[in-house]
Amino acid sequence: MDFAAARQNMVDCQILPSNVDNEQIIDAMLAVPREAFVPTEMASIAYVDEVLALGQGRFVMEPMVIARLLQEASLRPDDVALSIGCASGYAVAVLAKTVNTVVAVEPDKQLAQKADQALSNLGLDNVAIVDGDLAKGNAAQGPYDVIFFDGAVSQVPDEIAAQLAEGGRLVCIVHHNGVGRAQLTTCHGGALSNREVFDAGTPLLPGFEAEQSFVF
Repeated sequence: MDFAAARQNMVDCQILPSNVDNEQIIDAMLAVPREAFVPTEMASIAYVDEVLALGQGRFVMEPMVIARLLQEASLRPDDVALSIGCASGYAVAVLAKTVNTVVAVEPDKQLAQKADQALSNLGLDNVAIVDGDLAKGNAAQGPYDVIFFDGAVSQVPDEIAAQLAEGGRLVCIVHHNGVGRAQLTTCHGGALSNREVFDAGTPLLPGFEAEQSFVF
């Protein structure tokens, strides 16, 4: 299979028609081999515009959703970014191509090990994968210019939102009553503001489901 041609087709047919025009993001999507971040048996479908399951509720997000979220984050070359979840490392790799440093929280040791190897194979040495609770982020190395969620959430934990730097941008897919919408959160003067930007069907990250309410 010609993976380079598949990447070009992904950009031409999925990314560009979705109003993604940031050249750095487009170049990153063209440069990062998505097939290197999925199980070998899934390499032939690595470039479909769908979520690719990795097991245990984890997955590789849709290319279009990743690209649009990163565009909304207004990435800058000197940004320090936090990724909530690393999974196989694909979205982290794209992010690492466009910012200075990425800290990726990943509690699954097997996933973290595979992601670290894939990132190393690409020479991406500006990523630090740290073990930790996804819902807590990684305050020790914050605050962050960008916070990216590698999967959907029912709501953004306050503890993670507090790790956003002044002028920072947080992007994620938030589920409301079963409908996913991309949300951009910005921090100005210490205050956070939210804006919905597009619809997306990305699945929930494990541990970020809505709390069940009791009906009497």
